[in-house]
Parts: sequence; structure tokens; C-alpha cells
Amino acid sequence: QVQLVESGGGSVQAGGSLRLSCAASQFPRYMGWFRQAPGKEREAIASIASESGSAYYLDSVKGRFTVSQDNAKNTLYLQMNSLKPEDTGIYYCAAHPAYFFNASWRQVRHWGQGTQVTVSS
Repeated sequence: QVQLVESGGGSVQAGGSLRLSCAASQFPRYMGWFRQAPGKEREAIASIASESGSAYYLDSVKGRFTVSQDNAKNTLYLQMNSLKPEDTGIYYCAAHPAYFFNASWRQVRHWGQGTQVTVSS
């Protein structure tokens, strides 16, 4: 079982920045971040292939969010810039042995507990 622990959420005004961290007990082949906005389905917003570093992003966050990993620290990051009120939600760190970006969140094997991000206008 992969253990994932997120940190770094909080409240920020529109246009601000936050960095989320996810400490992992190990790095499966794919890591990433999901977001669940109030009343909406959980959706993948960024993913990274642990070996190659190839990254994938939801269109609405491209150019604003950056996913990265520190293999020495077994930590995944999500740098979020130019935040918008529609970025508000619970952010979950996720890990899976296969590519999952276009799959349903229900198929993803490992989850963190989630961290709240609130962006005010």
C-alpha cells in the first residue's frame, strides 16, 4: 500500500499562488493531482510519469500549474500560480501503477487524504 500525505493547502486571493506537497512512501509509475470542486466530480488536473517526468495537465490549468517530483525526497509537488476562484476545491494526491489521466478517478489505486484550497475573488 502506498501512503500519501498532502500539505500546503489554504486560502488565497485570486491571482495568488500556492504550492501543494505530497509525501509518498514510494513512487508508483504515475503520480498526480485531482481536484474536487463543491458539487462536482473529482477530476485529474495534473499527472507525471515517475520515470520519464512526462507531465499531463487539464486544459484549464495549463500554463498556471506545474507538477514536479523530488525522487530523493519521495515528494510530489503542485505549484499553482494565477489562481482563480474556480480552482477552489479539495486537492488529492494520487498514485497508480498505470497511466490514469483520462480514466475515472474510481480506477485510481492510491489516495491521500486531501487538502482544501480556497480562492477568493
